[in-house]
Amino acid sequence: MTTTPPAPRVHERSRTGPRFLLLLALALVVALLVRSFLVQTFSIPSESMSPTLEPGERVLVWRVGAGEDVRRGDVVVFDGTGTFAPAPAERTGLASLGVAAGRVLGFRPGESDFVKRVVGLPGERVTCCDDGGRLLVDGRPLDEPYLRAGDAPSDQAFDVEVPAGRLWVMGDHRSRSADSRSHLGSPGGGTVALGDVVGRVVAVTWPLRAVGVVERTAPAAAAAGEVGHGRDDEHREERP
Repeated sequence: MTTTPPAPRVHERSRTGPRFLLLLALALVVALLVRSFLVQTFSIPSESMSPTLEPGERVLVWRVGAGEDVRRGDVVVFDGTGTFAPAPAERTGLASLGVAAGRVLGFRPGESDFVKRVVGLPGERVTCCDDGGRLLVDGRPLDEPYLRAGDAPSDQAFDVEVPAGRLWVMGDHRSRSADSRSHLGSPGGGTVALGDVVGRVVAVTWPLRAVGVVERTAPAAAAAGEVGHGRDDEHREERP
């Protein structure tokens, strides 16, 4: 009597390979989608936002509603191409693919991303300075507790009305920040389009000693409001 040998299990094992690869691919796609549409990480290149953010720290940026839910005092990352920095030369082929991949992974090679604090909202008039050296928004002085110790709110006088759909932004280390004041002669007059806002900085993720939440800090005494309100909401109570 002839006994049929058991069938080899090669086929069964071979099925686990494609299944694992499929799950890995799905997990990668989900991770990339999260990083592309929900959160993104950036590295702080300079001391312009010190002491809030220090050079070399990595931050987590919340992308949802990037140009819609913007409040005075928010720390935002924005693309300054054409306003804070010249437009780069057009890329083709592999170079273009590399830039696209970098954006998805949280690195934007060759792009001009900046991190600053929102000081003026659309329709507001931002002025430097009153007799006490404070910035004025629609004639009301700002109390800015986040400024680096020893820095004046601004050593440069200016008087700007923020156009509709744009923001006036400044660094916390005012004496070392090339912000809206430094680009008054650039397109937009130093202001940043809401559509160029990548997202709001919500946390520091590296190094471990600096890990923590970046709170939404609204400067006291200025006209309260969010994007789309401006002067008409001057006496509206600030939301937390």
